[in-house]
Amino acid sequence: MIREAPARHLWRPYTQMRRAPPPLEAVATRGTRIVLADGRELVDGIASWWTAVHGYNHPHIAQAVTDQLARMPHVMFGGLTHQPAERLAARLAALLPGDLDHVFLSDSGSVAVEVALKMAAQMWINRGVSGRTRVLAFRGGYHGDTMGAMSVCDPEEGMHRRFGAYLPDQLFCDLPRSAAETTALDATLAAHRQTLAAVIVEPLVQGAGGMRMHPPEVLATVARLARHHGLPLIADEIFTGFGRTGSLFACEQAGVVPDILCLSKALTGGTMALAATVARGEVFEAFWSEDPAAALMHGPTFMANPLACAAANASLDLFETEPRLAQARVIALRLADGLESLRRVSGVADVRTLGAIGAVQFSRPPDLAVLKSRLLDRGVWVRPFGDIVYLTPALTIADGDLDRLTDAVVAVVTDLGSSAA
Repeated sequence: MIREAPARHLWRPYTQMRRAPPPLEAVATRGTRIVLADGRELVDGIASWWTAVHGYNHPHIAQAVTDQLARMPHVMFGGLTHQPAERLAARLAALLPGDLDHVFLSDSGSVAVEVALKMAAQMWINRGVSGRTRVLAFRGGYHGDTMGAMSVCDPEEGMHRRFGAYLPDQLFCDLPRSAAETTALDATLAAHRQTLAAVIVEPLVQGAGGMRMHPPEVLATVARLARHHGLPLIADEIFTGFGRTGSLFACEQAGVVPDILCLSKALTGGTMALAATVARGEVFEAFWSEDPAAALMHGPTFMANPLACAAANASLDLFETEPRLAQARVIALRLADGLESLRRVSGVADVRTLGAIGAVQFSRPPDLAVLKSRLLDRGVWVRPFGDIVYLTPALTIADGDLDRLTDAVVAVVTDLGSSAA
């Protein structure tokens, strides 16, 4: 039910607390549905911010976490190790392309990006190169909410633009979708290569920046130019990793092996907080030294949490034993078909799909409160933002529930378009 008043002591994310409507109270999850306190079941259209790729309460993950809880819920990772983390790191290294073999485990996507930025900067310091402190990022991008991660988000249109005075000064370019943009990126890298530590990109989809999609050729161009100018490439696959774009990792579609790759969100199947920053051998070798000062000086208290590692290993089991990528391909077809009619609706600027991602962009930002309310009335949980409404369901979603999601979006957007005409 909608609570009479917001919980007095909770400060909620991305919310103006004074004017926001009270949140809905969730009491349980089942498959791809969220159960509310008033008994309603909502079809989850965004898999809890893109995490629950196997749906909720998968028995295999639940059993793995239960077993690990009985053995050892947590132990510090400084000076100690444990089998769940060792196994997870080895499995990720085997799954990722190329020689992405060195896995640093943390506890959130933003921290995974912070670690990647720190790796890139300290790599140059350890090599005896000074002045390489900046990162080239792309307009429209989003990489997290902590200070370093915010500094490589879109500086003008992104949600963190108010923090500009507090953030490290970075460089920004447009993604190279055209010959002119490719030339501009090449020239910028050439002009600033002596001050740059790395290039960071979201492969194939700029997620929280607006579900902006680009073809594999664009990613390949970014990788080629970064390599040409001797700069490590950081691939932020926090959103795109683990089947969301139709391949296990988005980079695979461009044949790109980044120097550093960030993972989180679906890493544990949406069960526990965990993230990974994975580096190639060339990056890791810069830290391989007799000098204690050359060590990577980062160590979150709950890094490599055994419970989370157990959940992640169980999630990887499911990718091995259940047809997740085939399911993503089916979802891609059904999203494209289900949303197609919106291309002809007044007020819709674009409809785009990739893998298990569908996005509808409006010509101008809609009234988000009205949009959310009408979608909720149709029994679906969808969180539009900015000028888009999007669907990123669990890869296990049943056809009927997926149809319910697309039908709800089509009906509500069409109705809004008719009202505005």
